[in-house]
Amino acid sequence: MKYFGAHVSASGGVANAPANAAAIGATAFALFTKNQRQWSAAPFTAAQIDAFRRACAGHGYAPSQILPHDSYLINLGHPEAEGLAKSREAFVDEMARCEALGLDRLNFHPGSHLNRIPADESLARIAESINIALDRTRGVTAVIENTAGQGSNLGFSFYHLAAIIDRVEDKSRVGVCLDTCHAFAAGYDLRTAEACDATFAEFDSVVGFCYLRGMHLNDAMKGVGSRVDRHAPLGDGQIGWECFRYIARDARFDDMPLILETPDESRWAAEIAALKEMCGQ
Repeated sequence: MKYFGAHVSASGGVANAPANAAAIGATAFALFTKNQRQWSAAPFTAAQIDAFRRACAGHGYAPSQILPHDSYLINLGHPEAEGLAKSREAFVDEMARCEALGLDRLNFHPGSHLNRIPADESLARIAESINIALDRTRGVTAVIENTAGQGSNLGFSFYHLAAIIDRVEDKSRVGVCLDTCHAFAAGYDLRTAEACDATFAEFDSVVGFCYLRGMHLNDAMKGVGSRVDRHAPLGDGQIGWECFRYIARDARFDDMPLILETPDESRWAAEIAALKEMCGQ
């Protein structure tokens, strides 16, 4: 079963997110469990947790169809002790918020060396950060998102993802979210079925499909290898529809959240409907 959705608003409370997803015909959704541009937020009340769980059940969303995202401020590979400690504490809190809501995964950007420490040292810090968070929480998988490789961001290479996973102690609670725009911008071609075959074969060889826990389905404004993270509506960018048709028809992408982050929210319902049609759902 394919679960297509979008990163929907949780404005007014996380319990509103499932209804916002259902309104666009989504069978999956992503959300922020707090303001993504703030370091901290008040813990959930019992009433908020109950309202979210009831809303998910009412609209038919299981944890396997939901891909929460952490704060953009967090840098788990931070080169400075103070910034690293602050990021780690915030990440543990994000994991704990997912645990409280009954969610089973948290999507996050791995981090950046900020051109102050070697990439390998920063990757080791990211893995250590994940180990700390897994030790302090239960039942939530840390899902690393590949990046476009802008600036000093790590995670644009499949080998970066593999290096992080290799250092994580509990491999049952670490996974990957593949963003199509980011992969394309990082140099992994997705424009044809043959290109998709090669890119996903490389992903399987280096990382392994056993770690795939979700995807972000985005077209790309800039060309392959541009290292520029600019999303485009499906079919309107440099990738084109063939990649998304490939994903819709390939069983390796079943039973996980496949999430739109395309820039025109007014097109999400149509994009989801098109993806469903491609896989016959």
